[in-house]
Formats: sequence, structure tokens, C-alpha cells
Amino acid sequence: MSRGWNALSADGISHSYGARKALDEVTFAVKPASFLALLGLTGPGKSPLLSLVTRLYAIRAGRIRIFGHDVEREPGAALRRLGVVFQPRTLDLDLSVTQNLTYHAALHGIGARAARLRAGEVLAQIALTDRAGDKVRDLSGGQMRRVEIARALLHRPRLLILDEPTVGLDIKARADILAHVRMLVSREGVAVVWATHLVDEIADVDDLIVLHRGRILAHGTVSAIVAQNGAVGVAAAFTRLTEGAQAPNEAA
Repeated sequence: MSRGWNALSADGISHSYGARKALDEVTFAVKPASFLALLGLTGPGKSPLLSLVTRLYAIRAGRIRIFGHDVEREPGAALRRLGVVFQPRTLDLDLSVTQNLTYHAALHGIGARAARLRAGEVLAQIALTDRAGDKVRDLSGGQMRRVEIARALLHRPRLLILDEPTVGLDIKARADILAHVRMLVSREGVAVVWATHLVDEIADVDDLIVLHRGRILAHGTVSAIVAQNGAVGVAAAFTRLTEGAQAPNEAA
């Protein structure tokens, strides 16, 4: 891991779909071994931002670094330090849990024997060792999501990005996923970016970015943002911040 660098830094990131600006001069940093909640409603720019970080989209304006490595100029070094769990499910339902993991490990250049060992390690991390031989289709939604987290950890990334990871899950499954991810921060020292629209997934001790209509309206600890807005909790602070906020194309 590079010393002295933020886990993730974005400087002046803008992105447009034709004439519509989705991100406008977005700048922030994520510290190593920290949990950052990226809070926004559907369509505020969370997915475009994460697509730029993961190189699904090309960066046209601004700069993104992962532990000091520029995503555009040093993609290999940057992405080796990154694990991603996208919102859509991408597991092969007809393969076993271990087969899904070892197939993905091969894409990272991990040999067969090492892949099996590593698959066992990450399944232990997310408490699914007993389901290693089961087909993915026989798992619950929450268990599938935990397998996707395990898959993202195979190459030992130092930064984990999760885009709306609890969508469609019940309350218990949501709580379990969140607890496992927070454990990765506290025990493994992994930095986490947790993109969500659900305020009950955010804790007072978290770092928080409020992203609305392509702009960052607030960035700091949850407790500080709540206090600065004279609010009772995150939901009230979010409402006060976003009421009347203009989209980038609407600004004068």
C-alpha cells in the first residue's frame, strides 16, 4: 500500500451525458481504513461517479487517484488496489460459490491452488464457509451479496466500493451486510465507499458525502454535518441541504 496517500481522491471531476451535466467539479478524498457513506437520491450522480472511479467511463475532466495511482495514467496499479460490488447481481447462478470465486480469481491472474486457498479465506471473512460447495441459485439474496463482497476481496484490495449493495434485501440481510463491511474496515483496514440512498445505513461516526444533482453539498463527519444544519438526524440534514438545490445545468 502506498504510504501517505488517500485511499481515493477525486479532483475536479465533471461528467456529462450530451448536454446534461451529471457531475460538476466533484472533489473529495477518502482516508485509508475509513468508512465513507455516499448519500444521494436516485440519479444524483452516484453511479456516474463510481463508474469513473472504476474506469467503466473515461474521465474527461478532473483526476482520480487510488492510493496515489492515477486511474487514467496507471490503471493497472490503481485497479489492483480496488474491489467493487456493483448494484446489479453478476454471479453465475449455476456455478457453486467456490467456482464463482475461483473463476474470478483467474481473471486477476491468481493460480488455481492459490485461488482455492484465497476463496476459503474470503468466505471465512464473510461467514459463508459452510456454503462453499452450494450453487449460487440456492442462496438467499443477502448471501449472494456476501459472496459478491468475498469476490471483490479476492485480490486483497485496500479500497472497496459498494454501489447500493442492499437494494432488494430485507432488514436483517441489510444489517448483516453492513456489519460485515464495517468489520472489514475495523479488522482488515480496508477503506470503504458505501453508496446508498438509505439514511438508516449511516452511523454518526461515519464520514459522509451528500451528493445531489451532480454536486457535493456537504462532506464531513455525520455528526458535524447534522450539527451544521441544525438538524436532529441525517434525514433532516439531507432535506435541509437539498431543498432548492439546483442541478448544474440550472445554475446561473
